[in-house]
Amino acid sequence: AIDFGMIVDGSVVMIENSVHRLDSSGKGSVLEEVRAASQEVARPILFGVAIIIAVYLPIFTLQGMEGRMFRPMAITVCSALLGSLILALTVVPTLSSYFLKLKVGHRENFSDRWFGALRSAYARSLDTATARRWIPLVLAIVMVGAAIVSLKYIGTEFMPKLDEGTILITSRKLPGIALTQSLDVSKEIAMTMRSFPEITSVVTKLGRPDVATEAMGIYESDSYLQLAPKDQWKCCRNKQELIEKLLDALKQIPGVAYTITQPMQMRMDETVTGIRGDVAIKIFGDDLKTLEELGRRTLAIVSSIPGAAEPQMEVTSGVAELQVDIDRPALARYGLNVADVKEVVETLIGGRPVSEMIEGRARFPISIKLPENLRNSPDALKEFVLRAPGGELVRLNQVAQIRTVRGPQTILRENTQRRIAVQTNVSGTDLGSFVKLAQDKVNSSLKLPAGYEIEWGGQFENQSRANRRLMFVLPVSIAIIFALLFATFHSLKQATLILLNVPFALVGGIAALWLRGMNLNLSASVGFIALFGVAVLNGIVLVSHINSLRQRRQEMAEAVREGSAGRLRPVLITALVASLGFIPMAFSTATGAEIQRPLATVVIGGLLTSTLLTLYILPILYPWFSPKIAEAA
Repeated sequence: AIDFGMIVDGSVVMIENSVHRLDSSGKGSVLEEVRAASQEVARPILFGVAIIIAVYLPIFTLQGMEGRMFRPMAITVCSALLGSLILALTVVPTLSSYFLKLKVGHRENFSDRWFGALRSAYARSLDTATARRWIPLVLAIVMVGAAIVSLKYIGTEFMPKLDEGTILITSRKLPGIALTQSLDVSKEIAMTMRSFPEITSVVTKLGRPDVATEAMGIYESDSYLQLAPKDQWKCCRNKQELIEKLLDALKQIPGVAYTITQPMQMRMDETVTGIRGDVAIKIFGDDLKTLEELGRRTLAIVSSIPGAAEPQMEVTSGVAELQVDIDRPALARYGLNVADVKEVVETLIGGRPVSEMIEGRARFPISIKLPENLRNSPDALKEFVLRAPGGELVRLNQVAQIRTVRGPQTILRENTQRRIAVQTNVSGTDLGSFVKLAQDKVNSSLKLPAGYEIEWGGQFENQSRANRRLMFVLPVSIAIIFALLFATFHSLKQATLILLNVPFALVGGIAALWLRGMNLNLSASVGFIALFGVAVLNGIVLVSHINSLRQRRQEMAEAVREGSAGRLRPVLITALVASLGFIPMAFSTATGAEIQRPLATVVIGGLLTSTLLTLYILPILYPWFSPKIAEAA
């Protein structure tokens, strides 16, 4: 799963309470003390782990690629937590009765003295904070407010870019290029790539068969670059620097546009929107010329935005074709019709079968058409003659205009509508900020004619879909947590008190993202979800113990002080174990670590502030949220 620390939290609380009772009591047998300790914390552990499982419910509702990535993790975590809960409530107390002993007359060791000093220092600092309760409360409110406000300025993206260890470069040449010319240019591109010592091999695919995910013309090619180990690199320190130098070298080859991506990233982008880029701007309409003009203007706007990397427009035209525009009034003057012109053009240029040659069982059609040099010459075609019904000889240019124009190379459709797309990768900034700025500029600068519309896609589409889903499901999940807290304490006030740990946990998670220069993405959002569960568990453990002391008729101030100090060790251990479990993920540099780092960073940072505020703010607020049944006689 994502962390062994959360798996052992229930067992930690169970064993710690047993050790605490055995250290402080000594009146009964080990079995009696362990049984009493287990019964005391069984309810908080049960509902605490249930709440951790509940916070993962939003992940089960994720759709698309994000659902495929994180739903297996959520299933694994919930299954492991359920198993650990059963273990903590049954096996752990049984084993504790065998392995733990009463410490009557036990001599303190270094660990006991060290923790005793820590507990005394915490109790004194809690007294000071309680005496000046408005100062820590105001500071906590300011911290939460600052964290929430800072979310407006933090970068956003769908997922961190995964370094696959390879590079994929898509090359687009001029439409209508001959196959032999395209091969020659592709060889030159491959030779330029191989000139870099960091690139060990280049495999180029030119063109594709006509299947849904692979349709490419002979003017397009994909080059897969295998990289040498980084300790053997000479000209570049990192992958981004290598890509920049590669582009500078490739730009020396005229007439070619490039898109830099990675094999898996390219497949995912192409599967989601059919566009190989982080951002895709699709323009829908009917007229191809209007679409192309709107696409060029959109491309100019996007290219001017900081962070746009390899912006380009889909090529829809550029193939040379012969266009014959018939002058119908001129045809009428000579008594000719359109079919006469069509027959001549079809025969001379396309070839028209006039007979058939038979050799045995084989049959070969015999066609007549002009030689190639005349077929490709508009001036020669103008001189061909049609015979009118009255016997007049009429040159073709007398009844039609013949010229060479650039026609459509492809006509792209989506949902039965014609469209053109402008695509770009994003570099040096976050995806969310780039798209927001691009949308503002495009909406203010580009006025669409009636019947035309724009749709934004790419990785931004995934991000928007996941955010919409989480914004709908997270409140439902928090409502479930609140219901479980109410079932635990039978008090709306105390359920609200425990739920205050959620904004306190946000503070550290957001601060950790800022300190490490990371963006808020789906991985970080899953980290916040995991963080909320552990933070709420610590609050339950602390408040439950204070409630237990209040039910024994202890005075409010004494119960808060003793209860907080008594639960210092399990709160610190659960937070510390969970944090230590995430440290390898937070600082890993292995392949795929980019996905894990935001999640682990959020949990570690959030546990720091959540634990601190749990130990100070919750005890300070407790008297205001204390149920009436707990009042001392």
